[in-house]
Order: sequence, then C-alpha cells, then structure tokens
Amino acid sequence: MTAATSGPESPLRGRDLLSIADFSAAEIEAVFERATALKAEFRTKHRHDSLPLGGRTLAMLFQRPSLRTRVTFEAGMTQLGGHAIYLTNDVVLGARESVRDVARNLERFVDAIVVRTGPHEVVAELAANAGIPVINGLTLREHPCQALADLLTIRERYGRLAGLVVAFVGDGNNVYHSLSLAGALFGMEVRLAHPAGYAPNERIVATARAFASKSGGGLTFGNDPAEVVRGADVVYTDAWTSMGQEAETEERRDAFAGFQVNAALMRAAGPDAVVMHCLPAHRGEEITDEVLDGPQSLVWEQSENRLHAQKGLLVELLGEVPVEPDESGARGGQ
Repeated sequence: MTAATSGPESPLRGRDLLSIADFSAAEIEAVFERATALKAEFRTKHRHDSLPLGGRTLAMLFQRPSLRTRVTFEAGMTQLGGHAIYLTNDVVLGARESVRDVARNLERFVDAIVVRTGPHEVVAELAANAGIPVINGLTLREHPCQALADLLTIRERYGRLAGLVVAFVGDGNNVYHSLSLAGALFGMEVRLAHPAGYAPNERIVATARAFASKSGGGLTFGNDPAEVVRGADVVYTDAWTSMGQEAETEERRDAFAGFQVNAALMRAAGPDAVVMHCLPAHRGEEITDEVLDGPQSLVWEQSENRLHAQKGLLVELLGEVPVEPDESGARGGQ
C-alpha cells in the first residue's frame, strides 16, 4: 500500500464536528460519498490501495466506556494509514489539568481529537482552545457520529433520504437529538414516541424544525408508540437508561414499559419497515431478541457503518483527495 498522492483539500478540512448541525446537508453528503467508496473498497479487498491518513495521529480522549466508538475510530485510522492514541484515565478533564490546557497540549502533538464525555460544554471548550479538528464522540447532548452512520445505513437501504419516515421509540436523548437534526437537514420526517416527562431538548427541536422547514421534512411527537410508528420506514430505539442515568434505572424501566420494540410494534409499523438500534442493546427491555436478530433488523449493518462513516469523516477532515491520472497517464492538478 502506498500513501495517497496529494490533491485538492476537502472543503471540510480542519473543521470541528461538535453537533451534526455543524455541517450542511451537502457537506454530510460529501462524507457519505467518501464513506461509500471506502466501504466498497474495504469490503472487496479488506485493505485500501491508498492511505490518505498516512502520518496522521488521532487522540481519542474518552471519559466514558466504549465499544463501537473506540474500535471504529482506532481501526479506521489504522486502515487509512494513520494512528490513534487511546486516552482514558491518563487524562481527567478539568481535574489534573484544565480542559484549556489539555487542548493546548494536544494540538501540538496530534492532528485531531475525538472526545467522548458527559457535558457537551467540555467538547465545546476543547474545540475553542485547540487549533485542530475536534470530533464529538458522544456527549449528553448529541452523538453526531452515530447520526452519520444511521443516515448512511438508511441511504444504502432506500437509495435516498428525503421523504422517508423515521420513528424513534424512547426518550429525547443525545442519539435522538442528532438523528432529528440530521434527518431534518435531509427532508425526512422524524417522529418520537416517548413517555410524558422524557421529551427532547427544546433548543434542539427548534433547530431541527428550522432545518425541516427548508428541506420539506418534519418533526412529530406522541406518547403512543403504535400510532407513532404507523407507516414508518424505520423504527429506531435506544437503551432506556443511558450512561450517567444508572440511579434512574428502575424509574425509567417503569416509565418505558409500554415502549418496547417487539414483533407487535413492528406489525403496527408495517411489513416493509426496518429496525435500527445504536447499541448496546438491553435485550428484553427496549427491544426483543426476535426483532433485533430478525429479518427486519439493520442493526448490524448500522453498527458496521460506524467504521465506514467515520473513515469518510476523517478523510474529509484530515486527508487529501488523491489526484487521478489523466488519459495520457500524467498526474492532474497542475
């Protein structure tokens, strides 16, 4: 494998991704195009002919446990010729060192930072003080990398995004926030079935509604899962209790008891609906084995697409576009 030949930079080069709303629909589409090409090549060869991230280093600053986010970013960097450094207990943001000082150190060592933490303000402070791209790998407010993989998966399944209906069954959490913003950007109808008291952030909803008003999409809310999923193309769920909410486990289990994605709910959605879950799944709670492992499930393709979507993102943020030879065999881009 050889390093990629230098070419024109991506318009996203050097940008932060703190919220999925930081990118336009056209910019997200560019990530999808890159991810689709990388996925096709990797599935065929299990390698890449060029290494657009050769010599690049990603700091992975994780304050929360992770399977998919850690492995897909680390594997993605390796597969594209770069390197990832996993930092967990080595760095306690705001304790051993201030967030500002961590940012100022890391910007001199590495090419980008992916952060997985609780308060969204921590990621924003890192980005404000680091002169390199900062990627939100999960905060309590948003999970934009998950939304990229989600929409890439739906796009692969249906060949489009505009006009499709996604019904999220659960609470208005970080995954819903990013999904609603991304779906609204692309003209999708994003629905939420949630128990009373578990509505999403009002500012996120207002931003998503503004996007939807321009794209032809929409947001709807309800407390009856069977009504909300009726006619949906995608039924999406997440764990009832997220990290940091463990003290609320029993209370949430009672509140969400009627919000399980099971065979009956999928029948209400319709025979052509597919099911998605960002994982980890609590089997027998928010989703049954029959649905998670059944023929309507896109969950494992969705999980795999974390790798491909993030590889597309990393190349757009850090890499250079290879220059294709012209018909005479000479390199273009002169």
